[in-house]
Amino acid sequence: MECGSQLDPIMLTSSTTRRILLVEDESVIRELSTGALVSAGYDVDAVGEAQSGWEALQARAYDLLITDNQMPGLSGADLVLKVRSARMTLPVIFASGSIDPAQVAAGSPFQPVSTLPKPFTSDQLLAIVAEVLRLASRAPNRPGIYSCASGGSCRHWGLNE
Repeated sequence: MECGSQLDPIMLTSSTTRRILLVEDESVIRELSTGALVSAGYDVDAVGEAQSGWEALQARAYDLLITDNQMPGLSGADLVLKVRSARMTLPVIFASGSIDPAQVAAGSPFQPVSTLPKPFTSDQLLAIVAEVLRLASRAPNRPGIYSCASGGSCRHWGLNE
């Protein structure tokens, strides 16, 4: 599926609303991303810092975590490490302009994560979210590793065993 392609609305809806936690310190990106996700039918909680994201994860169950990386205080990478250390199996999308490929490489403690490099469009965000949730629903305890390069195609890299 091309990230910039029009999405079939049927792909984005299901019998149960998917709950997403969005962690983004830039208010404009947080608001635009939240708006796109809510318009697509997702239940979204959005916070402006990773520590607030961690607290939200402790208080409520989510189907997906979308996080920026570079934020004041706790980084997105730190948040993902906390999630993995707590053995939370929810899929993660790094939506960031600064993603170290070594962090998401095979064998790293970050696996499995998906990446969405900034800047991204609403269509790219919705495409990777739909794809990650679709694949994660097939193996809820083993979410996949995906990438959606800006202007490129979303692809499945494999499963973390």
